[in-house]
Amino acid sequence: MNSGAGLNQAKAICWSGHLEGNCYQNRGAVGAWHAEMLKIRVFSPSVPMSKIILFNKPFNVLTQFRPDGDRPTLAQFITDPSLRVAGRLDRDSEGLLLLTDDGVLNARITQPQEKQFKTYQVQVDGMPSDAALQALRQGVLLNDGMTLPAEARQIDEPPGLWPRTPPVRYRAHLPTAWLEIRICEGRNRQVRRMTAAVGLPTLRLVRVQIGAYRLGDLQPGAWTEFM
Repeated sequence: MNSGAGLNQAKAICWSGHLEGNCYQNRGAVGAWHAEMLKIRVFSPSVPMSKIILFNKPFNVLTQFRPDGDRPTLAQFITDPSLRVAGRLDRDSEGLLLLTDDGVLNARITQPQEKQFKTYQVQVDGMPSDAALQALRQGVLLNDGMTLPAEARQIDEPPGLWPRTPPVRYRAHLPTAWLEIRICEGRNRQVRRMTAAVGLPTLRLVRVQIGAYRLGDLQPGAWTEFM
């Protein structure tokens, strides 16, 4: 076990408004493991803390540091060369991205067997039927197999959501709706493919939570650090 990673998240989970619940309520990488890390911190105050960054990735930004023509990348927002992305977020998606300098913590966040739920707010083209929502909850067949059951519900447009640049296309004669979808897989463009499979193409996708880490009120291009 990497004690630095545990200490970092233990500190974050107990002191940060971007984390949900407390050390004993959360599951997965931020659960009893981090409660144990608090004990290590008490008896070993000199143990170094790992870095973890919560970043609100803007639309059209690539989740990589290396240059790619004239496309914007993470390097325009974050300059620490020790950080690695913990999971990806598509160029045309927005919201929460985690970065860390700790490989064990990175694996706990990204490996499918860790079952870290990711929560998305999704604007879709059309109005969801009960059957469509139930299909998302039960699992839908994609070209790479059935998805695991998801949590899906219709929500109001998220309050305080920033305007996207460029804006989502608007067609007055076609209604749109917002869904909240939680999945514990990480297939390529999975949420977009899931909504398309039930007849609801995704227009906008914002990730707001990974495990117990929440986007909170971070604005596009902004980040916060726990050390």
